[in-house]
Amino acid sequence: MSQTPETYNPFDPTGMFKALRDQNMDAWSKMMIQLVNTEAYAQATAVMLDAWLSGSGPFRKAVQASMAQALTSVNMPTRDDVTRLAERLTNIEVRLDNLEAKLDEGRRPPRPAPGGKGKHGPTEN
Repeated sequence: MSQTPETYNPFDPTGMFKALRDQNMDAWSKMMIQLVNTEAYAQATAVMLDAWLSGSGPFRKAVQASMAQALTSVNMPTRDDVTRLAERLTNIEVRLDNLEAKLDEGRRPPRPAPGGKGKHGPTEN
């Protein structure tokens, strides 16, 4: 059977700890919400994020360079190689779509001229 948080059961050995935990979580939650909604917190977060991003840029470049060198040494394509190949395949796909559209356009029967007249004028029966 479930016990509502408002009632206290003296025979439940963990009831007091559960109530204490719930009160503690509520207090921390309210305090953290107030802290996070301040301008000072936003500015501190912005400064830390800016510092992290500026510090991680050179590290990321070094990792990319070493990874490209390692992949090249074992004859595997790098990220740039795969990107260039994807671009080329996309261009080929676009060209094939254009050719297909032109072929479909050439296969269509000619449209009749307006007024029901064909190429050679009105037909007489």
